[in-house]
Amino acid sequence: MKELSKIYEPKQVEKRIYKLWMDGGYFRGIIDPEKEPFTIVIPPPNVTGQLHLGHAFDETLQDVIIRIKRMQGYSALWVPGTDHAGIATQIKVEEELREQGLSRYDIGRERFVEKVWEWKHKYGSRIVEQLKTLGSSCDWERERFTMDEGCSRAVREVFVSLYEKGLIYKGSRIINWCPKCTTALSDAEVEHEDQKGHFWHIRYPLSDGSGYITVATTRPETMLGDTAVAVNPADERYTELVGKTCILPLVNKQIPIIADEYVDMEFGTGCVKITPCHDPNDFEVGQRHDLEQLLVLDGNAHVINGGKYDGMDRYKAREAIVRDLETEGYLVKADSCDHSVGVCYRCGTSVEPLMSPQWFVRMEPLAKDALEVVEDGRIKFVPERFVKIYSNWMRNAHDWCISRQLWWGHQIPAWYCADCNHVTVSRSDPEACEACGSKKIERDPDVLDTWFSSALWPFSTLGWPDKTEDLEYFYPTSVLVTGYDIIFFWVARMIFSGLEHMREIPFRTVLYHGLIRDSLGRKMSKSLGNGVDPMEVIEAYGADALRFNIITGNSPGNDLRYYPERCEAMRNFANKIWNASRFVLMNLTIQDNALPETLDLEDKWILTKLQILIREVNENLDRFELGIAAGKIYDFIWDSFCDWYIEMTKTRLTDNDEERKVRAQRVLCWTLTQTLKLLHPFMPFITEEIWQALPHEGEALMVSQWPAFDAALYYPDEEIEMESIMAAIKAVRALRTEKNVPPSKKPHMYVKTEKCDVFERGIPFLKKLAWAGDVKISDESPANAALMAIAVTADASLYMPLTELIDIEKELARIKKELIAAQENKQKLEAKLNNNDFLAKAPASVVAAERDKAEKLDSLITKLNESAHNLASMN
Repeated sequence: MKELSKIYEPKQVEKRIYKLWMDGGYFRGIIDPEKEPFTIVIPPPNVTGQLHLGHAFDETLQDVIIRIKRMQGYSALWVPGTDHAGIATQIKVEEELREQGLSRYDIGRERFVEKVWEWKHKYGSRIVEQLKTLGSSCDWERERFTMDEGCSRAVREVFVSLYEKGLIYKGSRIINWCPKCTTALSDAEVEHEDQKGHFWHIRYPLSDGSGYITVATTRPETMLGDTAVAVNPADERYTELVGKTCILPLVNKQIPIIADEYVDMEFGTGCVKITPCHDPNDFEVGQRHDLEQLLVLDGNAHVINGGKYDGMDRYKAREAIVRDLETEGYLVKADSCDHSVGVCYRCGTSVEPLMSPQWFVRMEPLAKDALEVVEDGRIKFVPERFVKIYSNWMRNAHDWCISRQLWWGHQIPAWYCADCNHVTVSRSDPEACEACGSKKIERDPDVLDTWFSSALWPFSTLGWPDKTEDLEYFYPTSVLVTGYDIIFFWVARMIFSGLEHMREIPFRTVLYHGLIRDSLGRKMSKSLGNGVDPMEVIEAYGADALRFNIITGNSPGNDLRYYPERCEAMRNFANKIWNASRFVLMNLTIQDNALPETLDLEDKWILTKLQILIREVNENLDRFELGIAAGKIYDFIWDSFCDWYIEMTKTRLTDNDEERKVRAQRVLCWTLTQTLKLLHPFMPFITEEIWQALPHEGEALMVSQWPAFDAALYYPDEEIEMESIMAAIKAVRALRTEKNVPPSKKPHMYVKTEKCDVFERGIPFLKKLAWAGDVKISDESPANAALMAIAVTADASLYMPLTELIDIEKELARIKKELIAAQENKQKLEAKLNNNDFLAKAPASVVAAERDKAEKLDSLITKLNESAHNLASMN
């Protein structure tokens, strides 16, 4: 047996233990027809990233699950990988170029993409190494990257396949455009926040000079692109104006007044300016009425086609237009308002809706099946409340804009013919136009949304589009663990992609977790300065302490508050386990790890508590209540095993009876081993280190057999008996604490109980743990019970002579001193309460409070006198 060092040092243990696991090949997912597969694919972190608490949270949950399933005998596979993170990675490399005084345009696309690959090779492994430091038991031989050769082939196959089915198309639509990132965004990539703004009410003169109509807008700069004013056909106020024209202020152009049911008669004036190129609803109105489409903002949100405003930033143009409207008498009023504004999820810039030719995935046909498999339970959401959120989104999903104006990413496999305008979409790079044979073809410069490749992750990582053995055996995957914040970005898209291309769901269960927040409940951010570097936490406290802190605070679907001080508490817990294990090892003479044939009362109690723990933990794990399971293991180790059972066995470990001694060793060792198995998925490093030192079979704890409930080791009657004795010990300890009696005083103890046989067996524990001297058990009260201290439980009354607990003379002196102080305080209060001046001037509440104090002093003086009288009679 190996000896454990005096102090647990995570830094010295964790790297060595991880190497043991890697060298043993224990992370490898093996295709075994005799075993049931269990697969998790990691939500691929950005290749640009370094480990943050959100990653640590997500990866710890997955690692706990995969370690449990591996120990339960499944052929467990956890597929790791990273995401190419289009915008984020491109920005990183562009920043490096900027420091050299260059832009991507200076070096060209080909050289820029080479530079991004160089950056990826240099920094891309950083987060992978950090995941290893956390203890992640991924199959690193199967590590994937969303732009590796296999994933790239899968992306291309999916694009072409969907295009051939008419489910991908290119069209001019209103898209979300980020002027800072200069790229299109999907609806899921737009976040909404309330911003302060104005409703500007503007007069549009009627062309015949008979008056004007008034419209209201929060974006007056877009009026340069107005091509109509719309009213509701049922609005009688404007019936006579429909079909006429009005003058667009500042532009001095006639535009039609149209009728469309989109207009809300009750909102504002009931007249709406229609800007087809800069509002999704206006675009639809424009399509119905065949309106002119005029783009007035470019990709940098600068005005185009706007006369004297050309070249202005959108906000500068807004100021200038409002000023000119006021000067020329068109501005009626400006009302302050709060309104919801879409912002880029990455940089926070206000998104600009504008019409642009982009590639789209047609969502309606794909959403139908994806909705059905969740609502009928084929895919289970944990917690179930996310089904409603998912369903609402899928029912209202717009076509997915998948093209991005970037250079880093999967370039769209579409080529445009300069001679016949045909678009060739191909699985391989064409040399000529498939329609006319012309060599004058040019590839679409845009790349695909990063989430397009991520949507294929559950099957592309297993070898699709090839029919690999991995795909055959490990798909569909078992559980997806992810934050609720990417249910639309990723989960929904994986579901419809799996159904479309594999004809099978991508996973059976989705376990949602919340966001990790600071101790005040705030989102962690650079601006607040409340971010936590998990690598620094691991350096200070060890990976196990961080993991257990995160896990014990978790419940499915809910946000988690991170308390730094709890890492120190979890390090203390690790030290508790370490010290308990050292104690067990120092007292072991056995060479194997098996239970004895004969068990003592306390042995049956701890084994029963362990079986209850095993049963409840497995039930919690089946419901993905990892935090609750971890909390129960913590309580068992700290309370049942360390504070009670180890203390109960100490006298046996030094007993002259060799059989009793060995029995205690065996139960201690077996219970510790089983507990280490339960704790291992949560705190893998320290548990493996201790297990390796204990008598064991097999190579590693992480591939040992997971504990299952064993009815043969469940002793409910003995559990009740032992806990009756423990309750008595607790009651006596509380009494001794109350009277400040040190453990060195060992008074006689008289136990009155109807369970005499139970307490007869409990005498050694009362002597050892309640510090009793001679113990007598009876079903009657002792003589002189009135002169004894008493501790009472549901099953017994425990009497101890006061003269053996306390020094009578010292206690009388203490009471006398306290009595004098109480009487002096009472005299002062009485003087105050007999003072008419005080009674007249003091508020009634103050007077009442003083009288209350006087009554309490009277009560205290009475009790002190009684105590003094009782003690004096014993002296």
